[in-house]
Amino acid sequence: MTHDAPPESLSFAERHNALGAYVRDPERVPPPPGIEPRRLKIYRELFFNNVESLLAGNFPVIHRIYGDEWQKLIRDFYREHGCQTPLFTELPREFMRYLETREAQGRGDPPWLRELAHYEWVELALQISEAGIDDIAHDPDGDLLEGRPLLSPLVWPLAYAWPVHRIGPDHRPDAPPDGPTLLMLRREADGKVSFHALAPLTFRLLQRLDAEPSLSGRDQLRALAAEAGAEDVDRFVADGASQLIAFRRDGTILGTRRD
Repeated sequence: MTHDAPPESLSFAERHNALGAYVRDPERVPPPPGIEPRRLKIYRELFFNNVESLLAGNFPVIHRIYGDEWQKLIRDFYREHGCQTPLFTELPREFMRYLETREAQGRGDPPWLRELAHYEWVELALQISEAGIDDIAHDPDGDLLEGRPLLSPLVWPLAYAWPVHRIGPDHRPDAPPDGPTLLMLRREADGKVSFHALAPLTFRLLQRLDAEPSLSGRDQLRALAAEAGAEDVDRFVADGASQLIAFRRDGTILGTRRD
């Protein structure tokens, strides 16, 4: 089918596809027949501006870094990426997938762009997560050493090769640091997401609590001491117990499992 066909000869699906193709790529695709140019211009600008505005709000750091190039990046996404969902709340995830494709294609984007996008996206993902702390049976006052500490489902430990929490218009690193950037995101009671930098052992403790839920807090800390090569295991466990208590106090740990 070509767009030279009379409008009345096109099915609804053909008209819809023709309009969609034109709106996504007006520089390369001819306008669909039967729609006056003024209306086409309104549709084209409305659709693009909605997408651009939403992504600018979800990726504010990338938006500021790219400056005048931001519009080009979003137009490329708008034209090239086939989204798998009509949900606007999923559009940031689709943008991340597009950036992954660009990275695989060697499009010349900054080497930290994909990780920075994930760092910005994950805040929204945690905000809208349907996980709830009341969905898991637990004792908020349980013994954190003898019991099995329960990591909150609203706490996400994350590791990045790049210092994503420091990247901005005035800081665009050329090479990653020697060690990973270890962060914890936590959704607070008011719904806001807080970000926390973690030491490697603290990060590993959170990983273990998630990956080995059947172990007691004491066993978790002893295993972590072995991983770290600690000489004074009892002192290590005592310090770790203090960290578990602090985690319970700030909501990172809910208490101990009851199941």
